Amino acid sequence: MNMNFNFNNPTNLIFGAGKLNELSGQKLPGKKALLLISNGKSVKTYGTLARVEEQLKQAGVSYVVCDNIHENPSKEVVMEAAAAAKENDCDFIVALGGGAVLDSAVAVAAMATNPGDLWDYVNGGTGKGLPLVNAALPIVTIATSSGTGSEINCWGVISNHQTNEKIGFGDPSIVPVLAIVDSELMKTVPAKYTAYQGFDALFHNTEVMISKGINILSETMALSAIESIAKYLPRAVKDGNDLEAREYVAYGSTIAGMAMQLTSTTAQHSMEHAMSAYHHNLPHGAGLIMISRAFAEFFIEKHACDGQFVKMARVMGIPDAHKPEDFITALVQLQKDCGVDELHMSDYGFAKEECMTLAVNARETMGGLFLANPCEMSDAECAAIFEKSYR
Repeated sequence: MNMNFNFNNPTNLIFGAGKLNELSGQKLPGKKALLLISNGKSVKTYGTLARVEEQLKQAGVSYVVCDNIHENPSKEVVMEAAAAAKENDCDFIVALGGGAVLDSAVAVAAMATNPGDLWDYVNGGTGKGLPLVNAALPIVTIATSSGTGSEINCWGVISNHQTNEKIGFGDPSIVPVLAIVDSELMKTVPAKYTAYQGFDALFHNTEVMISKGINILSETMALSAIESIAKYLPRAVKDGNDLEAREYVAYGSTIAGMAMQLTSTTAQHSMEHAMSAYHHNLPHGAGLIMISRAFAEFFIEKHACDGQFVKMARVMGIPDAHKPEDFITALVQLQKDCGVDELHMSDYGFAKEECMTLAVNARETMGGLFLANPCEMSDAECAAIFEKSYR
């Protein structure tokens, strides 16, 4: 086991049911916020936006609402939101929402203070990889779903529709200064999306577990999170008002945000980003589920990290697991328990002929995650995983 690690996460994390009510009492990083939300209706319909607005008023903070963020957010909406922050002289960002909003906040915060286009600063694909000129605006995150872990780390994934690229953008200097994870805000997430988001959180942790960079701390975190998600996600999917289940799934998601600061995820995420770069209506978690079995089987067949798969199977409900294939058994059962075992790539317009295109795109845009894989994976082998996943 690797005993070396460097953990530096300065976010003030406030976790627990009802904790949104403590926002006004926190030290906030400015006096005027860009209140970033999605273009959907949920935070307005269920009163969450109004509650946050009241908390900001109590704290003496003025704000401007920006509601343009959509699923698989594009660089265009990031630039629009950054322009709104500039035009209204906002000095920090409050990101209220799920993964799309939290991911976008990192890029919006950077582009609100830096010249040019977001893709000037993106590494990978057609990005120019330039360093940021100016410090980004501070970010406060308020999570309304359990999936990305972005409430507590410095990364977000943004799409460039013109080039069919979906690439992670971030910088260690853009870690949120304050994060509130209140499971009461998650009770209204529909069952289907609860499952998709929960599996996204699960795979963040399972990928950390098989990553070359695994260390004693990231493994401890990831196994704790995997156990919580595997045990409680089916309950959260079945009954969204099950607050205990919501809390444990939220815990697993937020812990993943920490684990990913210590250890990189793997090419499973690169591969899904390629999928949704070409098919923008594909929910990220759904894409990950579609390829998850074949992706894990590739490394099991290579015997790349048998012990790690056994450890995960043991905390996923098979306490006497002794072979890596037990992880597949546990994974498939969890997908069945959450009603997502029948997802089809064809349902989202994929054609089997795309598999090599997706494989090449995954490496060109986010090739760094391939380096974290526990063994080599060629483009042909990557394409074969897509082909094996295709239904």
